[in-house]
Amino acid sequence: MRLLLDTHALLWWLGDSDALGHQARALIADPGNDVLVSVATLWEIVVKVRIGKLQANIAEIDAALVQDQFVRLDIQPAHLAVLSSLPKHPDHRDPFDHLLVAPAISEDATFVSEDRHAPRYPVRLVTCSDPAA
Repeated sequence: MRLLLDTHALLWWLGDSDALGHQARALIADPGNDVLVSVATLWEIVVKVRIGKLQANIAEIDAALVQDQFVRLDIQPAHLAVLSSLPKHPDHRDPFDHLLVAPAISEDATFVSEDRHAPRYPVRLVTCSDPAA
């Protein structure tokens, strides 16, 4: 299975946060799965650090991607083609969310996210939290 991590999913994985549930954690940890991290995620992290919304070290995060054998995914023209065709939702205008949904679709990957807007797009989704018991 190919997984593309949303920014918060990556940060929760790296921080060993309880916000990342057992199912998502097991999928990410499974060596049989390819875990993709978009350069858009790294870009979003840097932007949030610069404006004071997040404390993180991008060099350490990048090194962790290598250590965990995650695949860094560059933005490709095919991703932009999908991005241009995504449905527009006036109440969901976050460009980083769109820059992550589009490559998940284009790369035939399952999007690992807790974003409440993600189900509105034609993307396979695994939520970060465990399903309610």
